[in-house]
Amino acid sequence: MRKYIYGVFVFFFTSVLLAQEKEMHLSMQEAIDYAIKNNYDNKVAAKNIDAAKQRKWETTTIGLPQINGKLDYQNWLKQQVSFLPAELAGGEPGTFVPVTFVPKQTMNASVTLTQLIFDGSYLVGLQSAKTYLKISEQAKEKTELATREAVINAYGNVLVTEKTISILEKNRDVLKKNLNETEKIYENGLTEQENVEQLQITLGNVENNLNNAKRMKFIAYKMLNIALGNSIEKKLVLTDTLDNLVLSNTDLSLLSQKFNVENHIDFKMAENDRESKRLLMKLEQSKALPSLSAFVNYGANTNSNTFTFFNTSQRWFDYSLLGVSLNVPIFSSLGRHSKTARARIELENSEIRKEEVRQKLNLQAESAKSEYQLSIENYETAKKNLGLAERIEKKQQVKFFEGISTSFDLLQAQNQLYSQQNSYVQSMLNVIAKKAKLENALNLPIK
Repeated sequence: MRKYIYGVFVFFFTSVLLAQEKEMHLSMQEAIDYAIKNNYDNKVAAKNIDAAKQRKWETTTIGLPQINGKLDYQNWLKQQVSFLPAELAGGEPGTFVPVTFVPKQTMNASVTLTQLIFDGSYLVGLQSAKTYLKISEQAKEKTELATREAVINAYGNVLVTEKTISILEKNRDVLKKNLNETEKIYENGLTEQENVEQLQITLGNVENNLNNAKRMKFIAYKMLNIALGNSIEKKLVLTDTLDNLVLSNTDLSLLSQKFNVENHIDFKMAENDRESKRLLMKLEQSKALPSLSAFVNYGANTNSNTFTFFNTSQRWFDYSLLGVSLNVPIFSSLGRHSKTARARIELENSEIRKEEVRQKLNLQAESAKSEYQLSIENYETAKKNLGLAERIEKKQQVKFFEGISTSFDLLQAQNQLYSQQNSYVQSMLNVIAKKAKLENALNLPIK
């Protein structure tokens, strides 16, 4: 018996541990930190940086020594015939003798070393590779900021659905109690059937909203898992509450924080775009410069009427060649000039775009501050209105059961209460979401 109890205990304890391992307990900050490492977009952005580093090295190797080996084998299935005057071989003058000069099989092996000495396009390419790497790094930084905002919104949506469910369940229980009491009063002939039916309608609507909120909670958890980079079936346990997050995200000091547009990631990306356009123009200009390269070649060839090339007695004949190549662009019918002019126009456009980004970012920061301040004000107002709506609804309940007011008066008070409850919950989410938006607008670092 003891063994049986011990086995049940071990099984239960092991099951609890496995269940805990499958669950992921996360505060909002832990969710952000986790998503920065595991979010799908962030993983791709990190891979793009690795690709940019490989591309940078790929460009660098163009100016480094290049060694290539080559092996040619030829077999004349039917040898080419040449004709010699017959008298050279003691034959009749005026006639020709067919002869073959080339052996049936030949083989040639060679190694060539090439080295780029000067090319303006290569120098520009090296600078462009660095710029491309910088673009990838900035793209990852922007992706991380977007991930932070997405996780905050997804995390907040889960908490909102949970709080909404809690409120609706409370409303349902109160309505069921009121309906039960009203039915008893109606059975005693002290109220009208209309009052019972009115409460039944309200209860049905609340239950529908409750069922919908439960479905939305199911979806909200899946959306959070996607934002985190998890499987949508991953079990999550959120350790932060909506009330605590509203309290921690109410920070009026952000409204007075100075905004430096030069540090914003979008402005840095606009500057990098301008730099890439400058390099493209420089590339077109460099194509008018001469290019110089050199090579040295070493090889050996041999021939035979049979395949004896790997025999030790096979004789090979060495050769070697050194060369220098200078390419000087002279005239392109103004083609290079047109390409350079077009690249210059693109550079000027990037300057205009950079200034546009500057102005938009300044406006975005001011707008985000205003929206954040409004969200806090709306939250305070919604909190007060909710308290008022709760007191009004309770008074109407008392009046209704005392026969002083009608079911329509109670319905109006209940609808007002439900509306204020919804506004209150949404105002809490807005405080959290607008703060995340403001942090991105001010380009605040991820904590």
